[in-house]
Amino acid sequence: MADNTNNMASGALRSAGMPLFLLAMLCMMMLPLPPLALDILFTFNIALSVAILLTTVYVGRPLDFAVFPTILLVVTLLRLALNIASTRVVLLNGHTGTSAAGKVIEAFGEFVVGGNYAVGFVIFAILVIINFVVVTKGAGRVSEVSARFTLDAMPGKQMAIDADLNAGVIDQDEARKRRAEIGEEADFYGSMDGSSKFVRGDAIASILILFINIIGGLIIGTSQHDLTLSAAVHNYTLLTIGDGLVAQIPSLLLSTAVAIIVTRVSRSQDMGNQMFTQLFTDHRTMFVTAAILGILGMIPGMPNFAFLSLALACAFAGFRMLKAGEAPPPPVEAPVDLEETTADLSWQDVDPVDLIGLEVGYRLIPLVDRQRDGALVARIKGVRKKLTEELGFLVSPVHIRDNLDLSPNEYRISLAGVTIGEGEVHIDKDLAINPGQVFGKLNGIETTDPAFGLDAVWIDASQREEAQMLGFTVVDTATVVATHLSQLLQSNAHELLGHEETQQLLDRLAVNSPKLVEELTPKLLPMSVITRVLQNLLQEEISIRNIRKIAETLAEQGTKSQEPDVLSASVRVALGRSIVQNVAGTRPELSVLTLEPELERILNESVSENGSMGLEPAMVERLHQTLSEKAQSQEIAGEPAVLLVGPQVRPWMARMMRSVRNLHVLAYNEIPDEKRVQMIGAVG
Repeated sequence: MADNTNNMASGALRSAGMPLFLLAMLCMMMLPLPPLALDILFTFNIALSVAILLTTVYVGRPLDFAVFPTILLVVTLLRLALNIASTRVVLLNGHTGTSAAGKVIEAFGEFVVGGNYAVGFVIFAILVIINFVVVTKGAGRVSEVSARFTLDAMPGKQMAIDADLNAGVIDQDEARKRRAEIGEEADFYGSMDGSSKFVRGDAIASILILFINIIGGLIIGTSQHDLTLSAAVHNYTLLTIGDGLVAQIPSLLLSTAVAIIVTRVSRSQDMGNQMFTQLFTDHRTMFVTAAILGILGMIPGMPNFAFLSLALACAFAGFRMLKAGEAPPPPVEAPVDLEETTADLSWQDVDPVDLIGLEVGYRLIPLVDRQRDGALVARIKGVRKKLTEELGFLVSPVHIRDNLDLSPNEYRISLAGVTIGEGEVHIDKDLAINPGQVFGKLNGIETTDPAFGLDAVWIDASQREEAQMLGFTVVDTATVVATHLSQLLQSNAHELLGHEETQQLLDRLAVNSPKLVEELTPKLLPMSVITRVLQNLLQEEISIRNIRKIAETLAEQGTKSQEPDVLSASVRVALGRSIVQNVAGTRPELSVLTLEPELERILNESVSENGSMGLEPAMVERLHQTLSEKAQSQEIAGEPAVLLVGPQVRPWMARMMRSVRNLHVLAYNEIPDEKRVQMIGAVG
């Protein structure tokens, strides 16, 4: 109880801290402050600026310091409030000497510039030029470009999240978290673009305050306090220069902090580690630097000791880096099982065919090595979990092994021992996929996405940010293979379901509906017929999660027919609401294509008893081409392509049009009564 009370009290104090701080700054502008208070506040300002600069250096990612734009505004206002307070003290008490505004300003005016106001003015001018012309201007430009590129890259990053979600790499919560992070990143760089103007305005204000203090001090000192011109120049100029230096140094620190954080790359590593790992990784850099310094050190008249000693240090560092790079890596054993040769053979030596297999070349072994936490193993687990949830049955495990017959970067996916897909990937690169609209080109290895056939480029990891800003969807190697596997398993889901899986589904259903399962099989329908019906549904991308509804329909229709195709059509009618919802969502209207009456009459007359269709090949080809064009136009318009036909024709049309992308063939009796149908065209 006491801990909760203390936490609430500390939280209330933190919440009230910022309003109190802003009120204190307002008081500093309105009320005169004693020199001791100015000393404390100037010291606090310098310490705060140093702390902010070090935070930008050690923070892992820019988003970890998302409050920085607000802090920048508050600290800028604090510095301006201190300038107003010190100006008041300088103009009121400057005639008494250089200690009138406190020890901090006096120290900067006397010690830092040696009591020479001309030197102090030059140093102040140099600091202002560095701050205003170099750091602030560059940081402002980087902020502007980063904000624009971040907004341009948002669609590509969103598509990358969707790709990971579809591949089963991440779940809905992780996808929601990443989308929120993308929005925060856009907000952060947009805020930094505006906040950098505060620093620019502060630099201009420092110049104006300098001239106002000097001119005002000379007028007040000579006219009101009867000081000689030289005494007035000495006192007020040193005080003004000290005041300007005290304010300009924190300003320069903050400008540097702005420049650091907007030029950082979004990686979870502080800047010191990034600079060391990226700047001092190649021994050739150190050797060339040592050679150049050695040549300069041997020139007569040059500081030989400084150049030659530093050349030796660079050469020694390069030698150490070379030795570290030549150290042999620890031996890695390939996950290959070796069996002793036996004299006698048995049935144990006959290996069953793996239902789902993945073979990889030797360079891809680290992706699937469980001892080294291979990324692909976790991706495949996510794919199986996602497909199991969507399809409605447990997807079999994927058997992974290496295959020396494959090329080093090649992989092969098999189903029941038959290859259904293969591809070539690069383990040390990322794949930048062109989603259809990008803003430039990338340097890399041009290829196509193995899952969907989109144009893509293999790029280095350092090009990831650039590719996302250009609108590419960037995924790593493990995600590429996992997405390809997911796409192939989803399109061949009917081959993953067998008698064993069907029995498991019925056993789970029997826990809650024992009478239904007892009536259905084996009395009414054999297991082979039920399995075939479920396979037909999966082949047409219909989930069998609602196994209870499917079983009820089979039990009802099983007394009339035991033909799998007839039973499948009845189950489709029972699942019509979910089928239509998966196709068109929850919208009240369903836009459909239909067949012209004459064509539909010809098709109905051509259907034979076994479900085949006797049509001329030329007519089939024309019909296929027409429906492909209609489906493509619907896809461009962002609408689902639905062909509505009679129940007798639907199975044949669905089989014939299976190769048409995103075309859904539905029967009239599969549309729910509450769904409004809108005809958008008739195919002749």
